[in-house]
Amino acid sequence: MDLFSEALEDSVQSFQPLAERMRPRSLNEFIGQREVLKGYLRKMIEAGNVPSLIFYGLPGTGKTTLARIIANTTKSNFKKINAALSGIGDIRNIVKEAEEQRKFYQRRTILFIDEIHRFNKSQQDFLLPYVEDGRLILIGATTENPFFEVNPALLSRLRIVRLKRLNDEDIVQILNSALKDSERGLGDEGVDVDKEAISAIADFANGDARIALNILEQTAASGSVTLETLREILGEKVQRYDKKGDNHYDTASAFIKSMRGSDPDAAIFYLAR
Repeated sequence: MDLFSEALEDSVQSFQPLAERMRPRSLNEFIGQREVLKGYLRKMIEAGNVPSLIFYGLPGTGKTTLARIIANTTKSNFKKINAALSGIGDIRNIVKEAEEQRKFYQRRTILFIDEIHRFNKSQQDFLLPYVEDGRLILIGATTENPFFEVNPALLSRLRIVRLKRLNDEDIVQILNSALKDSERGLGDEGVDVDKEAISAIADFANGDARIALNILEQTAASGSVTLETLREILGEKVQRYDKKGDNHYDTASAFIKSMRGSDPDAAIFYLAR
């Protein structure tokens, strides 16, 4: 890398949000999801033998981050698309590149599809032969129950990994890491920090690491992370639920699907929401 490229990379990183800069790069940096990562998945990642997967969980629980970590750890070619914005043409191009990567560089290709539930049946079916013959390692991410939103034929070729909401202790640890990190975080910013404010951010984030880091970044811009500056930014704490907006219908839909799927914990959660 020459000096110009290095300067450009530093400039790009400086404009990235804190949540993006602090994205974990390895399993050792990843915080939370202990039940998932203490078992077979971690062993498969470290052995470089990862099957096609679906990460199912709420926003901010680490779906995209884990996909990137898998690609880094297994030294795979990583391609990311959003199902709401992409189509079969994009997949064809990625398959062509994957074949070249395998032929000339002996590298596997991991295709990460965010919001995979937004793909229609024909788009999901198009993935089948490439997942089946190994040309693509598919990692899908969804906030919707995959048993209702992903075609059975594709689902039978994937392992479902459910990511749970992060607890407050995990969020506090993530925030403290960002405050101490001088390379990617706020370690050199000289920010005054109130522990009560950090706990309040964790509580407000409701298990979403991205929201927590965004709030920390906004609060730290004032030079101090205190309850007072936090109140100025957030105002009164309110539940993120708008009965006149899309969230109302998304929540009602999730409640109905949870009952249909015989998931009592999820049904009680969405009923409470």
